[in-house]
Amino acid sequence: MKITFITAAIAAASIFILASCSDTTGGIGSSLVDDETEVVVESDFKVTGRSTESNVPIQSRTITQLLGEIDAEGYGVFSSQFVTQFMPASTIVTEGVLPEYIDSLQLLLTIPRSGGCIGDSILPMGLNVYRLDRQLPQPIYSDFDPADYYNPQSGLLGSKIYTFNTIEQNDSVKKLAYRSVTVDLPVELGREFFTLYRDNPSAFSTPMEFAKHFPGIAVMNSFGAGRVVEITSTTMRMYYHTMGTDSLGKPIEIPHVGTYFAVTPEIVSNNCINYQISPKLQARIDAGENIIVAPAGRDVELDFPISDVIEYYYKNCGSLSVVNTLTFKIPAEVIENDYGIGAPQQLLLVRTSDKSNFFLNNDIPDNVSSFYAEYDSKNRCYTFSGLRPYLLDMIDRYGRNGAIPEEEFKFTLVPVTVETETVQNYGSTQTYVSSVTPYVQKPVMVKLDIPKSTVTLTFSKQTVK
Repeated sequence: MKITFITAAIAAASIFILASCSDTTGGIGSSLVDDETEVVVESDFKVTGRSTESNVPIQSRTITQLLGEIDAEGYGVFSSQFVTQFMPASTIVTEGVLPEYIDSLQLLLTIPRSGGCIGDSILPMGLNVYRLDRQLPQPIYSDFDPADYYNPQSGLLGSKIYTFNTIEQNDSVKKLAYRSVTVDLPVELGREFFTLYRDNPSAFSTPMEFAKHFPGIAVMNSFGAGRVVEITSTTMRMYYHTMGTDSLGKPIEIPHVGTYFAVTPEIVSNNCINYQISPKLQARIDAGENIIVAPAGRDVELDFPISDVIEYYYKNCGSLSVVNTLTFKIPAEVIENDYGIGAPQQLLLVRTSDKSNFFLNNDIPDNVSSFYAEYDSKNRCYTFSGLRPYLLDMIDRYGRNGAIPEEEFKFTLVPVTVETETVQNYGSTQTYVSSVTPYVQKPVMVKLDIPKSTVTLTFSKQTVK
């Protein structure tokens, strides 16, 4: 057992939040004073883990939409299509406009140029857009099958053959930070929207009201495979004109365009995902490797050695001590594949018994039952640095010799998307986690070397003379 001691003289009183070595643990307000203090660092704790058999369906909780299909060696077959409602604009220009002045309607799918595509960017692929004829369910999950929600014959609104490259585009388009796929929709649909707003503006008051008249669309792969794209913005643009006169007094058409419908966080949107794991990858999992695959693939469940941490602490803490830190570092290895599929950028470490409710309640990490870490690509690891409150909570609740139930130390590692907000306050800048949602972006996978992971406990103890 490796123990590192650092000795320092304490010249003045120092106040700490500490976990006492007496039977009444977790006291606040005691102090380490005078004499001598030692900082103890211990990392000889063993963690065990296992990949889950398969993921349960997940809620998208994101406006990012996935479209396409890949068959990646070492990963598997992944495909995604999507269904979505729309947030309508609160107002539409009607002055000087008649239904017959609506000239066209387009669906616009916007894809980031950097990181928005996995696979062959040049390969032609096809998509079909269908009008939904039923309300989407809530909640809705990644295994949702939209087949019963549209008519493939009468409900077809448009089709498109698309690529992700700009080989035949002009220089101004090539320099854009995004790529766009536009699909022409029936002009009659645009006139239907205009007439609905003109005759019944309340239908545009909320997305729920609008969905009663237009439940949304399904965007389905029509042919081709070899690419999956991330669509970060989905809108419908209406082109229309009004009548005016030119300088000679002759009547002319004055063109206009309005983006009146968009996918926003308030509406129901869902990626309909199908994933078949690669036999090679499954064989590695069956052999005991801890592998995470997302979206809707495999998580890793682990047993955290909190009982061993507490036992070591009580054996070595002396009469007065302070828990400084508890960290958990997991080595991570990107799995070789032919599609450039990398590691998830963020992992959530959540108590397994709390996982479902964590996402259902839109919780954020509390550093007691849930934590998150960023992927360190340079050092190839994930480091959870804020486990001290978890340790103090376990000491407070179960004490020196209490048997800790399995549900308290069984955790699951889940790929997530973490959003933050930065707040300026009296000259200082603070960043807060605003949301944590299940990862539903482009495919990712990573091997976690759980046996070589490191749990490091650091505490200070005082020797009273």
